[in-house]
Amino acid sequence: MKIAIIGTRGIPNNYGGFEQLAEYLSLGLKEKGHDVYVYNSDKHAYKHYLWNGINIIHCFDPEKTIGTAGQFIYDFNCIVNSRKHNFDVILNLGYTSSSIWMRLFSKRARVITNMDGMEWKRSKYSKKVQRFLMYAEKLAVKHSQLLVADSLAIKKYLDDKYRVNSHFIAYGAPVFTDANAAVLEKYKVTPYTYNLLIARMEPENNIEMILDGVHGTKNSATILVIGNHTNAFGTYLFQKYQSDERIVFTGPLYDVPVINNLRYYSNLYFHGHSVGGTNPSLLEAMGCHCHIAAHNNEFNKSVLQNNALYFSSASEVSHLIENENRSTPGGKINPDNNQTKIKTDYTWANIVNAYEKIMI
Repeated sequence: MKIAIIGTRGIPNNYGGFEQLAEYLSLGLKEKGHDVYVYNSDKHAYKHYLWNGINIIHCFDPEKTIGTAGQFIYDFNCIVNSRKHNFDVILNLGYTSSSIWMRLFSKRARVITNMDGMEWKRSKYSKKVQRFLMYAEKLAVKHSQLLVADSLAIKKYLDDKYRVNSHFIAYGAPVFTDANAAVLEKYKVTPYTYNLLIARMEPENNIEMILDGVHGTKNSATILVIGNHTNAFGTYLFQKYQSDERIVFTGPLYDVPVINNLRYYSNLYFHGHSVGGTNPSLLEAMGCHCHIAAHNNEFNKSVLQNNALYFSSASEVSHLIENENRSTPGGKINPDNNQTKIKTDYTWANIVNAYEKIMI
């Protein structure tokens, strides 16, 4: 089959979850003998037209110049370009800035859309934008032949609301086995004495709740906050907590071995995401044998079940920090169970097979 993957900033991944999915999925489908194309922003650092056997199509993306409107222009350019190729399948990752153009997809291609999370619930958006996103969601359902949900909770929502039978396919993650404590020296921490938070600086990721919990405890443990804090909300958080020496904003990190070692040796790994489906960074933390403290919501619980600690307020975060020590035997949760789940349920081989099955 001739397959296009559209809707991401491109590969190799240097941004986020959909880019990671595009990278692993394109490689997996190529290994199965398919002809795979991935659409890249022309602002992506990778400028060649072939990456590990994957065809790269570069399209004009003015987001950095004109802001959010540029996302709509980039998606339009990708969709129009896709009409020039005889794709059998187009995998559309997300819908927020593409669904208004999806009627332009070639009628020859089978359009499959990964619906991501409930984008209209994100608190960073105004009521007006949230209404538009609800409309965009409807358009994506209308113009797709198949829908993919990356969590069972999202599948239930889509099936109930739109009377469809969406396909549940999660993300994949590797099991981390190459531990090296020397990596920690740069960050001035030692194994199991610090806590960790990795997230985009967005309100729905409950970063402020977590850091309020840190600020409200007398525990001296450092928490490393990994993520780009140069946006408006990130700047607000940095300024709010800059006087607390325990809260260390590292900025974004893209070196996977470094990030995985920071995960592996953390005391508590805080996961505050509350909107969306199966979060890739959560699976990666599971694969790194993390002691996970997750925001108490249906998305996180559907993945972690009883193999995590949960919080719903800053005071509960404080309680966890003061009472949960990973190095103490007989803890409430066993990270081995999460790592086993990655080995059995969330392997990239399983994910690639699941996508290929619905494409054929």
